[in-house]
Amino acid sequence: MSFTLKIHPTFASSEKDIASFLEDFEHSGEYLTKGDRNVIKKGVINGVTITVKKFKTPNFFQGIVYKYLRQSKAKRSFEYAIKLIESGIKTPFPIAFAERFNRGLKESFYVSEFVDYDLDFRVLNHTPLYPNRDEILTQFASFTFKLHQNNINFLDHSPGNTLIKILENNTYDFYLIDLNRMRFEHMSLKKRMHNFRRMWLSKKMVRIMATQYALLYNVPFAKVHALMLSYSKEFQGKANKRKLRKAKRKL
Repeated sequence: MSFTLKIHPTFASSEKDIASFLEDFEHSGEYLTKGDRNVIKKGVINGVTITVKKFKTPNFFQGIVYKYLRQSKAKRSFEYAIKLIESGIKTPFPIAFAERFNRGLKESFYVSEFVDYDLDFRVLNHTPLYPNRDEILTQFASFTFKLHQNNINFLDHSPGNTLIKILENNTYDFYLIDLNRMRFEHMSLKKRMHNFRRMWLSKKMVRIMATQYALLYNVPFAKVHALMLSYSKEFQGKANKRKLRKAKRKL
């Protein structure tokens, strides 16, 4: 039961080294995340620092679905990363993906270049006095606007999936990660504002980003603000109710 390995042409010369890393994944590199669902490791291949995400092994039924009916999360991550980069949207460079099948999908990996980022969006959620926070939020609104203008609906647009790199002159780069859930479609204003709902925005954050988005989209601020705030409140309300129900069950 061997891997099916697809390498980006830029890294074709590293194919054997990447294959070796994946074949001995348990002992390769160092852990960045070791969760119940996914495992992420960091390593160095031919002088390039890489990140390797091993996705959770699907159950039998899911494995059959991934073999015959749907692309694996690893393959989608690789192909979506290429589409993002072609659209001028930053994401860690896609190096390879690998799949191992035995009747159904048994293992899958996504390999990308490591990005040495400064913070992720969650820091902005939890640190209202973070330096230059308002400017970062304004530029993030512009980044998301560019995403939408390219007909990219990132379904997992959430705080942990945006890495932020601090540049010179109060400018910032944003990198999207965890890419396997996307739709490529025309986005109405409602759909665009709905896409912000998972970002866990405070009222002030909504106001800052709605101001910039409305300016770029050339629509009234009040309309953008009302939709973004409404979807954010609705999502947070439902999420908090779920947390409360879980807490009560544990008691």
